[in-house]
Formats: sequence, structure tokens, C-alpha cells
Amino acid sequence: MSAPPAPPILLASRSPQRRAILEQLGIPFDVVVPTYEERAEPGRDPVEEVQQHARGKARSLAGVAGDRPVLGVDTEVVLDGRVWGKPGDASEAEAMLEALSGKTHEVVSGLCVLTPGWEELRHEVTRVTFRSLTPRELGLYVASEEWRDRAGGYAIQGLGAALVERIDGDYLNVVGLPAALLVNLLAEHFSGVCGFG
Repeated sequence: MSAPPAPPILLASRSPQRRAILEQLGIPFDVVVPTYEERAEPGRDPVEEVQQHARGKARSLAGVAGDRPVLGVDTEVVLDGRVWGKPGDASEAEAMLEALSGKTHEVVSGLCVLTPGWEELRHEVTRVTFRSLTPRELGLYVASEEWRDRAGGYAIQGLGAALVERIDGDYLNVVGLPAALLVNLLAEHFSGVCGFG
């Protein structure tokens, strides 16, 4: 017996990057802003934290989803075991970028797909190595304001690409959605994902 076709997903996110990736993949979706409030817990394992936030976002929409799958995602930047969230201002963004300069960090995403019948919780890790950045490069990037509302203070799909020397893993995970992980998960449960099948 073949799997049913995938109904449009409810994306529990405000992120324009996640919307763009789903559009790129040809996955039908609607956006509903989650009611879940993220709370960082110091000392918690980063994978556990992003998975809990992804699950919380997805479950916050379960009551309005009907039979449709809900997708919750959370992404953080991790350096030396420390989670670097979204900078609150320009000086915090510069400090984050200076800490990442010349080093390899991890972009860790939790992903939750939830339906009335099942819930899948997964994670993805991509390693990103920054070039050694000069004070001038740091200043120019911070002045661009691209760091706003970005985990780790940079956007790899924009000007932030120039900060990066190497990526090991899923590029789209760094943008904000672990695409290969999502496609594999959906293909396990539905037919016709991304126009395949």
C-alpha cells in the first residue's frame, strides 16, 4: 500500500528564510506564527534545546492544524559548547562575530513534524568555519545590519557568505531549515514530496 500524498504543511515560523526554502523545494505550505515562547536553559545540551523548541513550536499549532502536518524548526549557533543566540544590538553582534572569527562552529537545528497520528523529532548539525576577520571587516558587516534577528549574528545566504571559509554539511541548515532531513522525513510518511514519487 502506498503512502498518502502530503497535504500542505503548516509552518510554525516567522522566518522568511524557511518560507523561501520550502518554496524552493516545491513543498506546499501555509505559515502560522507559533504561540510557543522560547526560553533558553543554561547548561542544557544544544541538541536537546533546539529539539525542545522545535517541538514546542509545532505543538503550539496542533489545535488549529486539523489533519495537516505541522513543521516546527529551531536553529542555533554553537561554539565551544556555548549557544550563541540572536544578538540584541550592534555591539553584541560584533562580539559574536569576533568570537567566531577564524574558528569552526556548529549550526544545530531541531526539526519536528507533528500530525494527529505521529510526531517525528530530529536534528541536524552543520560545521561552519569562518575566515580570520579583520576589525574593518567586522565593522563593515555589523554596519550592514544583516546580523539582525540571525542566530550567531550572520546570514550565510547574504553578505555573510564572505565571512565563511568552509562548510561541512547541509548549507540550507545554516540558512535556517535542514532541507535534506525534512525531505527524507516527509518521504517516509507521504508520497509525492517535492514532486517526487
